[in-house]
Amino acid sequence: MNWLSFSHGAALCASLIVTIGAQNAFVLRQGIMRSHVGKIVVLCALSDFILIGAGVGGASVLVERYPLFVHAMLYVGLAYLAWFGINALRRAVRPEHAVLDGENVSAAPVQRAVPIILMTLAFTWLNPHVYLDTFLLIGTAGAREPEGARVAFALGAMAVSGIWFIGLGYGARALAPLFKRATAWRVLDGAIGSMVLLLAVTQLR
Repeated sequence: MNWLSFSHGAALCASLIVTIGAQNAFVLRQGIMRSHVGKIVVLCALSDFILIGAGVGGASVLVERYPLFVHAMLYVGLAYLAWFGINALRRAVRPEHAVLDGENVSAAPVQRAVPIILMTLAFTWLNPHVYLDTFLLIGTAGAREPEGARVAFALGAMAVSGIWFIGLGYGARALAPLFKRATAWRVLDGAIGSMVLLLAVTQLR
C-alpha cells in the first residue's frame, strides 16, 4: 500500500465532500428524522465508491468524447434539483413535521423505503456536483499519481467518503432535540430549498 497516495486521496476527498450540497443536506435531513439512515448511507457510499473508482480508472476521458451526453445529464439533474428545492420551500411554508412538537422525533410520519431509496439514487446520480467532485476532480487527480499508486489513492478517497456518510447520517441524530418544533423544520427546509435552487440556477449554461 502506498500510504502517501492514500493520504492524497483521503485529503482531496475530505476537502470536497464536507461541502453541504444537495446530497449531504438530504442525508442530514433523513438522519435527523432517523428514517432509513442505514440504506441511505450504504447507497451514498457505494455510489461514491463506483464514481471514484471509475474516475481514477480513466473513465473521465469519456466526458471529453461525449460532451452532448454530459450536457443532457446535467440538465436532467438540474431539473430534479429544482423540483426538490421547490418542494423543500413548500414544506418550509407548510411544515409536514408539525407532529414533532411532541417529545419524540421518532413520532415523525413513517416514510416508505422505496421512495427514499429512489430519492437517494437521484440525489447521487442526477446531481452535477457529485460528478464534478468524485468523477472528474478526484479522477483527474488520481490519474496524476504514479500508475502503481492509483489504487491506494482511490482507496483513500473511498475511506473518507464512507466515514463521512456514516458520521453525517448517524451523527445527525444528535440534532434531533432541536427539531421537536415545526419552526426548526421550517428553517431547515427553507435553507435546503434555497441552497438547492441556487445550485440549480448557477449550474445553468
